Amino acid sequence: MLLGGFALPGAVFFLCFFLLPLGVVVLESTSEGISAYQRVFDDPAFWAGLRGTLVLGTLAPLFSLLVGTLVARHLVSLPESRRMPLLLAISLPLTFSGLIVAYGFILVFGRSGVVTLSLAALGGDPATIGGFIFSPAGLGFAYAYYLIPRVVMLMLPVLANFDYAQMQAAESLGASRLRAVLEVMLPQILPALVTTYSVVAAVAIGAYGTALALVGTQVAILPLVLYSKISETGSDFPAAAAASVILMGLCCLVILLAELAGHRRR
Repeated sequence: MLLGGFALPGAVFFLCFFLLPLGVVVLESTSEGISAYQRVFDDPAFWAGLRGTLVLGTLAPLFSLLVGTLVARHLVSLPESRRMPLLLAISLPLTFSGLIVAYGFILVFGRSGVVTLSLAALGGDPATIGGFIFSPAGLGFAYAYYLIPRVVMLMLPVLANFDYAQMQAAESLGASRLRAVLEVMLPQILPALVTTYSVVAAVAIGAYGTALALVGTQVAILPLVLYSKISETGSDFPAAAAASVILMGLCCLVILLAELAGHRRR
C-alpha cells in the first residue's frame, strides 16, 4: 500500500507528460489515415534529414564516447580531493539549455568570436574559421560539449569499480598495455560502452535547440525537418506529427540497444 502511494504521483506524471502527449501526436499523425506518412516519405527533405541525423547521431556520440571514456579513466586515477572539483566543472554543461550552448559557441567560435578573431590576428581567414561552427561538423562539435559530460558520468562508476589487478597480471605475464586493454578490460566494459553510446546517441538524434540556433534549417536533420513543417513556412501538422513519431521510433530503437546491452551486462 505504501509503495502504491509513492508510485501514484510518478504514474500520474508519466501519464500526463508522456503517454497523453504521445497519444495526441499519434492520433494527429493518423488523422488522415496514412497519407501524412506518405507525404513524409515522399518528401526528399525527410530522407536528407534522416541521412543527416544518422551521420550526426553516429559520429558525434562516437567522438564523445572516446573522449569521455578517456576523461573518466583519468578521473579514476586521481585522489578524491582533486576528482570532485573536476567532476563539478565537467557536469556544468548539463545544466545549460541547448540555446545557451549554441549562443556560447557563437560568441566563442562565430565570425566575431574570441577564438576566430584571435586566429585571424595570426593570419587566419575569419570567414573560414567562423563558418566552421555553422557547418555539420561544427554542429557535431557543439553536441560533443554536452555529450562528453554524460559519457563521463556514466562511465566513471564502471571504470572506478573495475579490477585493475587483472591488467597488472596480464602485463606481468608479458602482455603489452594495449593488449591488456583490448583483451582484458575492453570485453568487461563493452556492455557499459554500448549502453553509454546508445544514451548519448539518443540525445544527439533528438537534440533541437542547439541545432536550430546554430544552423537553422541549413543542415538537414530530422528535428529541423520537423520544425520546418510547423514553422511560419509550413503548417502541415499531420505530417509534422508523423515525422515526430518516426523520430521517436528511431530514438526508441537506439535506447533498445542500450537496454539489450544492459541486460547482457547484468
